[in-house]
Amino acid sequence: MAKGLLINLDRCSGCDSCIVACKLENGLDLGHFYNKVISIGPVGTFPNVEKYWLPSQCQQCKNPACVEVCPTAASYRDPKTGYVLINKEKCIGCKYCMYACPYGVRSFDKEHGCVEKCTLCSQITADGSDVPACVHNCNCGARFFGDFDDPDSDVCREMAKYPAEAIHALPDPGNAQPLTRYILSPKVASWKELV
Repeated sequence: MAKGLLINLDRCSGCDSCIVACKLENGLDLGHFYNKVISIGPVGTFPNVEKYWLPSQCQQCKNPACVEVCPTAASYRDPKTGYVLINKEKCIGCKYCMYACPYGVRSFDKEHGCVEKCTLCSQITADGSDVPACVHNCNCGARFFGDFDDPDSDVCREMAKYPAEAIHALPDPGNAQPLTRYILSPKVASWKELV
């Protein structure tokens, strides 16, 4: 089982409703984010200008460096759901996982002295009855959640509508193998490899 997010950038308007939904569902304070939306562009010369929005959150890597470097096993892959999570009671606040994450999607909660990140809303999705708040509240229907190993899942059915050149992942600096996928059709914009 490889549950994760698929985000259709052809549809994303950069409205930030995913950010708001995430903050409300997870009770995040000001300045804390599990999800961010990055503006890519504009690039080009008028009238040939391209721009798209790139939501960035935990990529649910198959080989997460954050888990590998954690000295207390606070960062772990849940055996039941397959999600990469943090046990806040075990976290000693060393921030090794933050430094190891190639995507910069972990943050430090100074008040509680522990690291936080997207959990795919495990509090509501672990039993398979719901989707993450960001997916549920996406105004443009750009976010999908499901099992990438199940051809009948929402993520696989949506990806099947697009050619291979429209399916993207964030760059893998090692052997992390990020699971999150993005759809960006060449007719909309050119995928930019972020370094």
